[in-house]
Amino acid sequence: MKVASVIGSAKYSFVVIQGNEAITREEITAQFGFALPYDLTDFLASELLYKVEHLLPRFKFVHKLGEFQLSYPIVNPPKMIFLNFNYTDQSGWIRFGKSAPHEPVFYLKPRTCLNGPFADITCPDFVTQLDFEGELAAVIGKKCKNISEIDAIVAVCGYMVMNDVSARDIQYTDIQVSRSKCFDSFAPCGPWISTHEDVENPNDLRLVTRVNGEIRQDSRTSNMVLKVEQIISKLSKVMTLEPGDIVSTGTPMGTILSNHGQKPWLKSNDVVEVEIEGLGSIRNRIIFESPPGSA
Repeated sequence: MKVASVIGSAKYSFVVIQGNEAITREEITAQFGFALPYDLTDFLASELLYKVEHLLPRFKFVHKLGEFQLSYPIVNPPKMIFLNFNYTDQSGWIRFGKSAPHEPVFYLKPRTCLNGPFADITCPDFVTQLDFEGELAAVIGKKCKNISEIDAIVAVCGYMVMNDVSARDIQYTDIQVSRSKCFDSFAPCGPWISTHEDVENPNDLRLVTRVNGEIRQDSRTSNMVLKVEQIISKLSKVMTLEPGDIVSTGTPMGTILSNHGQKPWLKSNDVVEVEIEGLGSIRNRIIFESPPGSA
């Protein structure tokens, strides 16, 4: 099942999607007589998720998906956790010793980075080396601490596409990554969440990133060093994971950085598309702007 948050309407909050059709939470209530939480995170963390998945074949879809403007699916995540160095095809440029790490190397991004699946990515014009990172993101559906790998996979309620936008010039000036990745709009994601039951194997999905239609990344999540269940289990030994937390699992070879600058850095009006097999795609235009008051 696929679910998406929508914007531009005070009447609707999220929709359930099948193909190019959609049904709102309010219409599900009208058709079946039980109320759903207004917030998508609350719905994904509730037992009602399984009830709706069971009833899906009986839904009367009354909308075309194009009638809705999709937002980033999780509107108010407690945490956004992003992994470094988690693809085996990064071996030629990995900067973490001589081999990939055995534990997750991660950083946090604030929720102000969140951006819609088809919205513009706005970047201050003092950034000179803007890059993309196509990634698989897992959304936590159950509170967990010190969880086993076996239980970790079912603590994930679903998956979505993520672009971990990065300002490389700032990354190397600062020596660490936080400021370079924390600009507003630097985490476009979506276009919806494919629930756990809809994704047969998150550890073997094709991931493709295109810039202006040209393929830049073409890999599979089977190339991840730490698989989804390992990531969740290991992170839960550090921090309590909560419903709505977003865990982005790292990026494969093909970023501008990993190609040692052989491709130009992103510029205004470039369009970056990240597609993951079975999960859909996000498509965002780059816009460089002067910060207010900088003139």
